Amino acid sequence: MEAVTNKTLEKLKYDLVRAGLVPYETIEQAEELADAQNINIGQALINSGILTEETLLKFLEEKLHIPYVDLNNYTLDKTCLKFVNYSDAKRYKIIPLFKIENTLTVAMADPLDLFAIDKVLEKAECSIEPVISSEKEILEQIDKYYKASSTVGDISTINQNIDFDWTEELHNDDLNDNHMQKIINAILKQALIEGVHEVTFQSDESGFGVNFKKNGELVNKGSLPQVLTSSFTAKLKSLAELDPSVSEVPQLGKLSFNVDNIEVISSVSTFPTIMGERIFLKIYKPPRLLSDIITNEKNISIVKNALKTPGIILVCGSPLSGKTHVIYSLLIEAAQKYNDKTIMTLESIAKYNLKGVNQCELNENIGFNLDKAARFIEFQSPDIIYLEGIKSKESFDYFSNLVFDNKTIIMEFLANNMEDLRNKMAFSDFETLKSLISCMIFIHSKDSVEVFDNATVQKYLA
Repeated sequence: MEAVTNKTLEKLKYDLVRAGLVPYETIEQAEELADAQNINIGQALINSGILTEETLLKFLEEKLHIPYVDLNNYTLDKTCLKFVNYSDAKRYKIIPLFKIENTLTVAMADPLDLFAIDKVLEKAECSIEPVISSEKEILEQIDKYYKASSTVGDISTINQNIDFDWTEELHNDDLNDNHMQKIINAILKQALIEGVHEVTFQSDESGFGVNFKKNGELVNKGSLPQVLTSSFTAKLKSLAELDPSVSEVPQLGKLSFNVDNIEVISSVSTFPTIMGERIFLKIYKPPRLLSDIITNEKNISIVKNALKTPGIILVCGSPLSGKTHVIYSLLIEAAQKYNDKTIMTLESIAKYNLKGVNQCELNENIGFNLDKAARFIEFQSPDIIYLEGIKSKESFDYFSNLVFDNKTIIMEFLANNMEDLRNKMAFSDFETLKSLISCMIFIHSKDSVEVFDNATVQKYLA
């Protein structure tokens, strides 16, 4: 687990001693407590009753000459939320307040966290003016203003008919530090305009080729000159929070980018080849409300009933049909309507932060894989579990059996069409799974989603 720190307090902790607010021995004790509980030293001092939050904030205001803002008595400009995505706001405990001309004022619990400021600078492309606020108040305001179902936007509003070419940005005379990021954004914007959700970067005879996957085939969309490959790759990795210095082993990260004021998430996978690194991006559509996807009243009723009763909800479709998109809409529905239920996910990457859902990212680098998660998730006593990418019969059987412990399991299943589904489900490996399906959602296309109740599923797959 990543250590929780506060760079401001780490730098000023001995100034607390010099100011007579805290004895030196207490600072050492607070550091030990912070390490043990994975909190920052400021939280440790406050939780122990050594300092009040008010005293600590007043000390920081005077020491740094940065104004303090009480967010409980403040109304921020909602149009500024687009400058900091929900994930970064939560991670860095930062929230934008207002923008005047070319300066964005942000409230921070850790105003000396230069990495956080750089992240905001990259996206906002303007000057940043930090003010100090309570960490607790910032987190409360983030939960208040950022709502998963509304802030991520609707990708369908992006104009898919405009003539856009990312290479125009490549040939732009603007060669400042943000040029590589602008090129990346331009490539991803063109992908969304063309309705593409998979982008590959790999070396070719022209340089570093940019390829869109359309209808199962890679279509070349131009190349970056070889001289820019290194800086482009490093920038892309940094944005995805990967190590730019590592190219010999695979890495998996997550990139958030803004297109027409809509925050979009992409997974970033790097893989070493004899021709250099191959980078693969998969773009995930922002989730919508379930009622926007399934409009038939009877079908909505079937799905809602399945969400509140033990059983398996099986979401089926071909590759890139939008299975994850529909599943996230299911999770949003469950979190909004059944807030008495504990909802958990096991995912390679959390595509969007969902309010009220305990999302868990697997991490093979530290041995936290699906098998290990499966052994421990029951101790969390979840009511609804979403599982991504189950492949083995053992995993299917294990999670299917959780239904007998009154769990609702959401799974995805790859099938190109209904006949393909029936043929795959004919194997004996799926007998237990089939018997426990309470609801099946089949995605034929973005405009055609079919819902089956338990009785229809059993009859169809028999």
